[in-house]
Amino acid sequence: PTATSLTETDVLPRAYQRLRALGLLKSEPSSKSATALIADTRPKADRVVVDKSERKLFLMRNGQTFREFRISLGKAPEGPKLQEGDLRTPEGVYTLDWRNPKSGFYKSIHISYPNENDRLQALKRGVSPGGMIMIHGEHYIPSLSRIYRLASKKDWTEGCIALNNEEMDELWVTVADGTPIEIRP
Repeated sequence: PTATSLTETDVLPRAYQRLRALGLLKSEPSSKSATALIADTRPKADRVVVDKSERKLFLMRNGQTFREFRISLGKAPEGPKLQEGDLRTPEGVYTLDWRNPKSGFYKSIHISYPNENDRLQALKRGVSPGGMIMIHGEHYIPSLSRIYRLASKKDWTEGCIALNNEEMDELWVTVADGTPIEIRP
C-alpha cells in the first residue's frame, strides 16, 4: 500500500513484529488495536522539549529524555513567531492541549500558541499573532516524495512542527493532552 492508503490493518503486523522483537509480546492479541497495544507498552511523556536549532523533539519523563525525533519547522525557522503568516515556529512554553486524528497532515496535536504574552506583544505591534500551530505528520503525498523531503532536511511547514507519519504515531500514544511543551531557539 502507498502512504496515502495505509490503515491500521496495514500497520498492525509491523507493530506486532516490533513488539515481539523487543520481547514485549508473545502472541498476537485479538482484542486490542495496534495503537492501543503500542500505547500500553510505551513510557508516557510528562514534558516535550523542541530544540529548533538542532531540529529535534525530545520526549521527557521525570527530567530524562527517553526518545528523540528529527523534525521540520516553519519555512523561516530563525527567531520566534511574531505574527500570523511569518512562517516561523513559536518559541516559549506552551501546552499540547487537543488533537485531531483526521488532520490533513496525517494526525496533529495542537500547541497552545498564542499565549497571553504572545497576544500582548502582537497587540503592541498592531498585528495578529496567528494560531493553529500543531505538531503533525506529513501531507498525504506519494511515499517517494515524502522520503526525498525528509532526506533533504528542509523546513517546509507554515510554522508547525512536523514528524514523519510513523513517528507521529509514536508521539500520538506517548503524549497526553495537557502535556507541557517547551520550544527553544
